[in-house]
Amino acid sequence: MANHSEQNDPINSADSTDSADSIGSTSTTDSIDETLVTLRTPAELADALPYLLGFRPEESVVLIALHGERGRLGGRVRLGIPGRAEDWPPIAEQLAQCLVGGCERRGTRPDGIVAFLCAEPVGAESGRQVMERLRPLAQVLRTACGSLDVPVFEVVCISAGSFWTYCCPNKECCPPEGVPLLRPGTSVLAAATAYAGVQVGVTPREMRARLTPWESVAAADQEAALDAAGMAIVRRILDEDGHAEVAADTLDLARRIMARMADAPTVVDRLEADLQDDELIAHDEAAALILGLQDRTTRDQAAEWMEGDAAATALRLWRVLARRCVGAYGEHAAAPLSLAGWVAWSLGDATEGQEALAMALCADPSYTFAQLLHHACAGDLDPEPIRRCLRRGRTDGGASGVQTELPVPAETLDSAGEPVGAASRRRSRPSRPKSGTGARAASRPNTGPQNRRRTTRRAARNDT
Repeated sequence: MANHSEQNDPINSADSTDSADSIGSTSTTDSIDETLVTLRTPAELADALPYLLGFRPEESVVLIALHGERGRLGGRVRLGIPGRAEDWPPIAEQLAQCLVGGCERRGTRPDGIVAFLCAEPVGAESGRQVMERLRPLAQVLRTACGSLDVPVFEVVCISAGSFWTYCCPNKECCPPEGVPLLRPGTSVLAAATAYAGVQVGVTPREMRARLTPWESVAAADQEAALDAAGMAIVRRILDEDGHAEVAADTLDLARRIMARMADAPTVVDRLEADLQDDELIAHDEAAALILGLQDRTTRDQAAEWMEGDAAATALRLWRVLARRCVGAYGEHAAAPLSLAGWVAWSLGDATEGQEALAMALCADPSYTFAQLLHHACAGDLDPEPIRRCLRRGRTDGGASGVQTELPVPAETLDSAGEPVGAASRRRSRPSRPKSGTGARAASRPNTGPQNRRRTTRRAARNDT
């Protein structure tokens, strides 16, 4: 692509929306696969990116595979841009291996790659300064892909309503000040997807907002309810027959709330729908469910609601519970976030699935259920084997043992066995303020609400 004004070697996206070829992203639709759409310039590629992913990427690095002489768009992989530049080389290597390895598993090694760096200015920073700041990341991406013998044909930086290319030296078509993006929805691919009835989904930031704990006045009431429920549930779990009773009560309460949510009026607006769901669940009900789901077997039984009419309602419930893990109960969110990620992925939304599972790992980096699901979802594996595992557990009348049977692709693991990007997520995880400092904290006895929260989780968890 020495000169983007030339219209030779067009990039053909006829198969770019094939979900079988997508890696770690949401495909736009299967209904336009037979429509041939040709993208010839970086401007058209940049405009097409939300339709290829199913959402508008934010602060993201995206790699898209190209196949054949005409550059058919194939698999794609996306990850948030790490904040530390020293993390860029290993992340670039992992992304390249994930994309190339995923394509090879499907029998077609990519002939090239197109990369996108999407980031908005910080403070007084300009779009051009963002482009220059990310130039080293563009270079390590090209190096990482080149080490796998797959060339990067183009790297496009999108920022502040314009785009820049790192590979084209022609200042006539790619000026230093950047090129304004096309007006959203005006490209050929945008028209094709609109005709097919496809809409660009919510952004990752909007997805995270639906799963983030409350910071409103109601958070204090919810935390008090969690404290009160913890005192009661610990005693019941430690009782000889109490564990089974807590599990049965948790699942029964979840079913009753799901029925309540299913009977509620349908609300199209996402924010209004979430607010309605929040109002349908009392603080004590949410507390009982959050604490009950800390048990592995109870959580695995709840994970069986991943298909049919129950799945969409279950996803709404897990989102609500994730929002209720307020204050010192942040680690408890690992269970509902994992369930939300699993159900979203099972329903075909790998994007929300990955976001929720990544948030679960931020809440508790050692949460095995989230680790294994994140490996599988990021590797674009078929969730059906996991569904079969859960169905088998349902028919056996006990826990599925899903944690030890999840298929994990080697390409998504780093040398320490972490999911791609786990290290950067862990470093960026905000530390919780300590309850005290100095001699006062040291002399404080191990009693009170904070200790009860830990005790509740230890009592409820069973090798999670």
